[in-house]
Amino acid sequence: MAGGRPIPRRLTILCVSKLTDVPKRILIGRALRSDRLGETLLPKRIALPVFASDPLSSVAYAPGEVLLVLSIAGVSAYHFSPWIAVAVVVLMFTVVASYRQNVHAYPSGGGDYEVANTNLGPKAGLTVASALLVDYVLTVAVSISSGIENLGSAIPFVVENKVPCAIAVIVLLTLMNLRGVKESGRLFAIPTYVFVTGVFALIAWGAFRGLFLGDTMRAPTADFEIKAENQGLAGFALVFLLLRAFSSGCAALTGVEAISNGVPAFRKPKSKNAGNTLAMMGLLAVTMFCGIIGLAMATNVRMAENPAHGLLKNGVAVGADYVQNPVISQVAEAVFGNGSFMFVLLAAATALVLFLAANTAYNGFPLLGSILAQDRYLPRQLHTRGDRLAFSNGIVLLAGAAGLLVWVYGADSTRLIQLYIVGVFVSFTLSQTGMVRHWNRHLATERDQAARRRMYRSRAINTFGAFFTGLVLIVVLVTKFTHGAWVALLGMVIFYVTMSAIRKHYDRVAEEIAAPEGPSDDVVRPSRVHSVVLISKIHRPTLRALAYAKLMRSHTLEALSVNVDPAETKALREEWERRGIDVPLKVLDSPYREITRPVIEYVKNLRRESPRDVVSVIIPEYVVGHWYEQLLHNQSALRLKGRLLFTPGVMVTSVPYQLESSEVAKRRARKRQEWNAPGAVRRGPAEERPKEPSTPKG
Repeated sequence: MAGGRPIPRRLTILCVSKLTDVPKRILIGRALRSDRLGETLLPKRIALPVFASDPLSSVAYAPGEVLLVLSIAGVSAYHFSPWIAVAVVVLMFTVVASYRQNVHAYPSGGGDYEVANTNLGPKAGLTVASALLVDYVLTVAVSISSGIENLGSAIPFVVENKVPCAIAVIVLLTLMNLRGVKESGRLFAIPTYVFVTGVFALIAWGAFRGLFLGDTMRAPTADFEIKAENQGLAGFALVFLLLRAFSSGCAALTGVEAISNGVPAFRKPKSKNAGNTLAMMGLLAVTMFCGIIGLAMATNVRMAENPAHGLLKNGVAVGADYVQNPVISQVAEAVFGNGSFMFVLLAAATALVLFLAANTAYNGFPLLGSILAQDRYLPRQLHTRGDRLAFSNGIVLLAGAAGLLVWVYGADSTRLIQLYIVGVFVSFTLSQTGMVRHWNRHLATERDQAARRRMYRSRAINTFGAFFTGLVLIVVLVTKFTHGAWVALLGMVIFYVTMSAIRKHYDRVAEEIAAPEGPSDDVVRPSRVHSVVLISKIHRPTLRALAYAKLMRSHTLEALSVNVDPAETKALREEWERRGIDVPLKVLDSPYREITRPVIEYVKNLRRESPRDVVSVIIPEYVVGHWYEQLLHNQSALRLKGRLLFTPGVMVTSVPYQLESSEVAKRRARKRQEWNAPGAVRRGPAEERPKEPSTPKG
């Protein structure tokens, strides 16, 4: 104690943390109190770009993926693209209608995981969680890689350094999200709305020019030819190609589940606002997707999986130097004109919104991670809110996983997208199947006829959704497995096994440390306490440790030293006798000059001789004021404490002695009025989730 205030144990850590706390506050802002959590809730106008930026931005690459697959059979296969678009639209409306039932029935934020876990069991819930976690990581990797490619068409430096640029964008998005959901939503709202407005302007102006003005709009690749890899496909081969194109177009549905998972982030009434946002997102996404596909057909856009060899100009391959621009960029050039204001504006908004599309995962992954941590499937650190009331640990974990994926795949969206959407359709299918069981259970007890009619309607919607998404899941697995989908499945298996192991560990620990109802060894007082003070020489820290040990009034007390230098040991004995210290001094021999092993063996012997005794080991320590000074002291004490932790019946007590440098550091630290101790544990994650709603809604 000093000045009536407690002295921090590790001022060295405080000093280092003070240096890192200033840039932290600059980057993510000042810390927010827990009672300001309500201020971070989102209105619909901000929730739309926060949770729906992924499906909205997918129109920048999903139409291109459809045409890329169809190009395998040549340009003649392009006439199937409108039918594929219709199938994607039907699927989108089915999924949106199904998830509107979810947000009303399960408004607590568990989303697909909670639905499957409650209605189908823990294994199904864990499967859904694994699928969603993989898909969230892929969302970040695919969106940012695609955005880098769009930006690279205008800035060559970006495409020449794809991986560093993509990782830099991930870091930037991570910092934005660490500032909090509401702040990041405000940052992302403007470019998302500019992109949506630009796409609708593109569709409207293109339709007006083509239908009313009779203009001929031609994409920059309209005069190219496509060298078909397989000409004249028919029968099963053609069906397989169309199914593969459809599965690629289903990338437009990724992120739909994020609104279901993010209901707690909406303002009240949460379920209603989330349902309306979901419907708005679905309507905007399908309109833009169909509009881009239609304009691509009208302007004769040509795409190829391998443009260097697959695209021919005047009968000659365009070569490796050719950069294949995305479909939306080619359509905008045909409709607005190359270099026009609207063309540049839409190109910039497209690149930016693709970066921001990753924000859907930045909001979904940490929230789901918090819920899984609450259910003991992930480390408890993910259950904790950070300084800005965001789930900081989950955000950082997502960024690290996505950065690793971008590095491994070279920020190539074409390769990454093959891994995509497998996880999301696994969660779609199991979630809708769980909802069918949910309605069956409530129908068995509900007697109000109006409520039963609503439940029948909801069950019919979820039944069709489960059937359709299950069918699409089979299509995706069959058509994409050898193209990279197996990697996503492997990731799901790894997540599943890891989370199962974590849950078993937490359950085992909880069972082991549970307080018993009756008498046990833990509540019975030890027979005696044998205190041992470790010393190397007589100085002020030693005298303080001895004084503290005497205060404890142990049954036996002794000082313990290890003989590694006979001259020093002799001097210690002489001074001990000269000072007349009334504590017995025991010296352990150490022929190999070890310190840790003799002490450990001595303590274990004490335990063996008297198993019901407790051994209290008291260690004097220096407290220094600089991190580099810490390297010069207390290393033996740290090793001893680490080893003694694994010895039953042994208590370790550190007695700190503050050196002058620590006093200076302490005074500097006190100048700060608000201090968040490093490693301080925060609580208060997602709202407590009721397993079943009190009043089911249709």
